[in-house]
Amino acid sequence: MRGTARPVGTPVTAELVHGALELERTPVGIRPHRLPAAALARGGDPQLAMAEAQPSGVRLVAETGARSVELTVLTTRFGFRGLPARPPGVFELVVDGRPVARSIPDTAITVTVDPATGTRETSTAEPATIVFDDLPAGRKLVEIWLPHNETVEIAGLRADAALDPAPGRRPRWLHHGSSISHGSGADHPLGTWPAVAATAAGLDLVNLGFGGSALLDPFTARTIRDTPADLISIKIGINLVNADLMRLRAFGPAVHGFLDTIRDGHPDTPLVVVSPVHCPIHEDTPGPGAFDPAALARGELRFVATGDPAEVAAGKLTLRVVREQLARIVAERSADDPDLHHVDGLSLYGPDDAVAHPLPDDLHPDAATHLQMGERFAARLRAVRSPA
Repeated sequence: MRGTARPVGTPVTAELVHGALELERTPVGIRPHRLPAAALARGGDPQLAMAEAQPSGVRLVAETGARSVELTVLTTRFGFRGLPARPPGVFELVVDGRPVARSIPDTAITVTVDPATGTRETSTAEPATIVFDDLPAGRKLVEIWLPHNETVEIAGLRADAALDPAPGRRPRWLHHGSSISHGSGADHPLGTWPAVAATAAGLDLVNLGFGGSALLDPFTARTIRDTPADLISIKIGINLVNADLMRLRAFGPAVHGFLDTIRDGHPDTPLVVVSPVHCPIHEDTPGPGAFDPAALARGELRFVATGDPAEVAAGKLTLRVVREQLARIVAERSADDPDLHHVDGLSLYGPDDAVAHPLPDDLHPDAATHLQMGERFAARLRAVRSPA
């Protein structure tokens, strides 16, 4: 049952939006972004623009006595022609730290990509309203987590009592990574491994995981440098390999430069460098990665590595090479930087885990693996924040 008071509109302001770095006003309403426009302009990449506008980790947070909260939104869903539709994005309600409800809008814009040509077809849709009611009586902390895998424009926010900015924040954890950090394979916003880890470790998440776009971009490093944080982690490797973006000679200096830029703004903040999780197709085979044509013919989406392992000797990157280099770089730098830490990605998802939970598309983990990775990483975060 809804509350007895008439719902009243509340402006969507930065004080109510956690996990976003910029709010764009559109003809529909407010679109959260996980990269500032100035940084995005340095990239000029449609893949990055799509990924950063999908609000993984972004949520509306308010202290309120409301019994009913309504959100009117226009979402944009992405899919591939000839393949099964991806599950629709989920809005997830949390009350006083406890997930209590999920909702999916009735309508959404759909963008259908032809995997063979890259061309897109885009439908139209009107905003839809989702309602969370029967909330507990009394003052409480309410969070509405936005879908991690769809672009969201917020056209309206209403409640039957005032929605006040939450007093104070938990320690802020800023994380940067690839589509795995973005949440590919997770089935709800709180199910992405960074969200699982943040919840378990009691941290305020800013998730800069961008599908296909963890590429040591200088503008991303500057964004991290300029964003307040109590703890920072960067997960490096898989996108550099499957994009076949650079060779070994460029990789080391690029990692150093990325870390140097972060340290310009966060000289003493705990900084964790995470190497790639296990991915059989790229362990010893370089990129570029590609869609598996045989799987596409069967109506499935899977990935393959198309590089030549013989070229590793000439400087091509594989995940094994990246792990070795990151361990070396962190070991060398930590002699003068005691707040720099290393986590081997194989401790989050390794070869033994792949036996129990193989990567469904040969690249991204499933929902159960996201949960496992998040729980394991939470323990590492607690250790970094409270060293023995």
